[in-house]
Amino acid sequence: MIPIEAFLAFAAILFAIGAYGVLVKSNTIVVLMCIELMLNAANINFIVFSAFTTDVVGQVFVIMTITVAAAEVAVGIAILLNAYKTKGTIEADGLASMRW
Repeated sequence: MIPIEAFLAFAAILFAIGAYGVLVKSNTIVVLMCIELMLNAANINFIVFSAFTTDVVGQVFVIMTITVAAAEVAVGIAILLNAYKTKGTIEADGLASMRW
């Protein structure tokens, strides 16, 4: 059996990679992918603690989080497509002002 610390360390590493990408990268598609990494790291924590305590509340919360993340990606991609059509770029520096 894999110890709980290994899963928590894996989730912490995933979250750190995602946070680094959000803070450093300027491509907004990469930033959205890094936000998804951070959400998945949180979901791993929920699943691990749910399995550790033998409670299904964490698993239900993960399903709700995944549905919200899917909606977030759909809205984010729609906003990026509109910004690309208007501004001609998807770089975060080019989209700094939201005035079109």
